[in-house]
Amino acid sequence: MPESEKPDTPVTFPPAFLWGAATSAYQIEGAVREDGRTPSIWDTFSHTPGKTADGETGDIAVDHYHRYRDDVALMADLGLTAYRFSISWSRVQPTGRGPAVQRGLDFYRRLVDELLAHGIKPAVTLYHWDLPQELEDAGGWPERDTAYRFAEYAQIVGEALGDRVEQWITLNEPWCSAFLGYASGVHAPGRTDAAASLKAAHHLNLAHGLGTTALRSVMPARNSVAVSLNSSVVRPLSQDPADLAAARKIDDLANGVFHGPMLHGAYPETLYAATELVTDWSYVQDGDLAAIHQPLDALGLNYYTPALVAATDPEADGPRVDGHGASSHSPWPGADDVAFHQTPGERTEMGWTIDPTGLHDLIMRYTREAPGLPLYITENGAAYDDKPDPDGRVHDPERIGYLHGHLSAVRRAITDGADVRGYYLWSLMDNFEWAYGYGKRFGAVYVDYATLTRTPKSSAHWYAQAARTGALPPVTSADLPPLAATD
Repeated sequence: MPESEKPDTPVTFPPAFLWGAATSAYQIEGAVREDGRTPSIWDTFSHTPGKTADGETGDIAVDHYHRYRDDVALMADLGLTAYRFSISWSRVQPTGRGPAVQRGLDFYRRLVDELLAHGIKPAVTLYHWDLPQELEDAGGWPERDTAYRFAEYAQIVGEALGDRVEQWITLNEPWCSAFLGYASGVHAPGRTDAAASLKAAHHLNLAHGLGTTALRSVMPARNSVAVSLNSSVVRPLSQDPADLAAARKIDDLANGVFHGPMLHGAYPETLYAATELVTDWSYVQDGDLAAIHQPLDALGLNYYTPALVAATDPEADGPRVDGHGASSHSPWPGADDVAFHQTPGERTEMGWTIDPTGLHDLIMRYTREAPGLPLYITENGAAYDDKPDPDGRVHDPERIGYLHGHLSAVRRAITDGADVRGYYLWSLMDNFEWAYGYGKRFGAVYVDYATLTRTPKSSAHWYAQAARTGALPPVTSADLPPLAATD
């Protein structure tokens, strides 16, 4: 274990480092039929039998729409200096076209004002997977027009909030939107079309570029525009040339398909070669790559676990282990000759291996990929089977260990020359975990789903101390005095 990751070694952060937490609209807001909001693809998907665990939906979620003031007060009690949240597109622009519904925008105006009043920097994510259903009915992300609709939506939100919000993120994890939504079908809209997933990836890239331009046309120059990528740390099972080629293929499909055009203005040639039997890429029009390749002010990185891959053993049989849900359809178009292997080590409730070295490697990779570009860890966290004890307290020492290890890896990357300016814990509180329903708890704050009472877990107290002091507390400090629960 590196010296900086030993529990008894003080780990301190730069004074301006942002200590944040993150959420997304459909996972926490509820109020899905209020103030003009119309269904998104996740409303439709979660109400389709068999698509989510126990048929659970985000109809109520944790009712943040009505409880946001209490939730912001809780953030302040926890010492957070930043909060990353997403906008519900169909709450602002119900059909994905035309003028905004001001009642929808007013909710986000109130939320931003509440955050600022408590000294918390808001960071807005424009798209966290909840496409208005009417746009999906018109073809969704595989259709080019969706990128233009996104740019229009970005301009609307930028005009409404750009005077008070300085940090902006266009898309969250476009890989999930494209490949889990349109290839494997385990996420909304649940389609299983490999060619459509690659078209979706390109149009998400185009949406990012057009949305970045739209935001900058209406916002102060001081504002920062970024994107959050769930770039994979892809490791070969061996140094055999076939395994190295397999790792390169998955790296292109996980990472290069997005950072290639966004950061470098081109898709990897090896990506074209790997997918030539799936698509001809004829939907990439003249000028698209220039439109996508807009200068970024920062880059968000989401990290949970590394991937271990190898060339397929022709004699092997059975499903791959790729950590992205059960489906007979692969989320990796053109990679049927690649097998995913379970990485060794302790695992979270998601079955994901705990490996902070992957976060360090990811940060250092993007320090090389985009020299001089500030980085933020916009998601990192773990699901555990958290339960209150008889006194109503929720102890989660495993999450404290997880956070200590990963934050130590962030600090080590800073020492190694990376410009990492903040960390957003996923997630602020337990919530609707997509196809897993309410069965996976990622929150630092426990939510009783029957009463919606919020109770900070011991990891929340640990993180609060880190935020207030700029240094990681020992991993043995799980029993800090409890904050009061809020109804």
